[in-house]
Amino acid sequence: MSTARRSGLALALLALVVTVAPLAAPHDPARQFSRFPYAPPMRPHLFDDEWHAHAPFAYALRVIDPLERRYEEDRSRRLAIRDDQPVFLLGSDGFGRDVLSRTLAGARLSLGVAFAATGIALSLAALLGALAGYAGGRLDAAITRFAEFVLVLPAIYVALALRGSLPLVLSSGQVFATLAVVFGAIGWPATARGVRGIIHVERRQEYAEAAYAIGASPWRVIVRHLLPSTFGFLAVQAIVLVPAFVLAEATLSLVGFGFAPPVASWGTMIEEVGTGAAAADAPWLLAPVVGMMLTIVVLQVGSMSKSRLRDRK
Repeated sequence: MSTARRSGLALALLALVVTVAPLAAPHDPARQFSRFPYAPPMRPHLFDDEWHAHAPFAYALRVIDPLERRYEEDRSRRLAIRDDQPVFLLGSDGFGRDVLSRTLAGARLSLGVAFAATGIALSLAALLGALAGYAGGRLDAAITRFAEFVLVLPAIYVALALRGSLPLVLSSGQVFATLAVVFGAIGWPATARGVRGIIHVERRQEYAEAAYAIGASPWRVIVRHLLPSTFGFLAVQAIVLVPAFVLAEATLSLVGFGFAPPVASWGTMIEEVGTGAAAADAPWLLAPVVGMMLTIVVLQVGSMSKSRLRDRK
């Protein structure tokens, strides 16, 4: 399987996660079980103490000391996994909200922003790179110089500056659109340079010359004949951009320029962890960090060619 196809499958897998993850959440991510702050993860079971089979369940938690947040299993009460009762497969946060539900809901926002920004960045890169590679001359020079100017800027500081120039209080939908546009606006130059190189070479091939000779317009030659030769490159670039934008969303939310609590995104969840002491006492609060790491691993594995996989073995 080609690298481009493996990359596409990895991206499709993450897109599926964005679509179905919130549907798998046991609870509303905003729901608070105020009696159970920092509750530890509850183990799922299929058999009770007498080895009778049941649908997946967890034993209820009994509060031993609310001040010290000590809990123990109540083996006399079984709770269905998807129930209105407090079942925390990945524990709860300081407000008694289910970490698993918030992590799954956060995947839709964080990965959704990353996918939208990647789409914008790749579209700009394909358009500007194709124009530069096909036209040459002054247009090529102008686009190339502009891409180089954007490329040398420190991306995260540019994102902070662009986001900071907008109103601080925005709705979740406005934040989503803003982050996607800002990330896309700073993420296209490196990909555009690659597209430009491919188009510059391909436009001299016989099939492109033949299309132009029979009267095809420049736009038709670019869209129908030249751009398809860049699709593999663009798929690989998407593997690079998606995790970069996921980290960027987390960074902006962490400093208060992204999504704002109580909205569940991976960035806001990391921001809500607060100090290192909180993470040490309740390590399950770092679940969004694990989600980000898994995203990177899935994309990196998806981008590996067969030869690289064989070499690693």
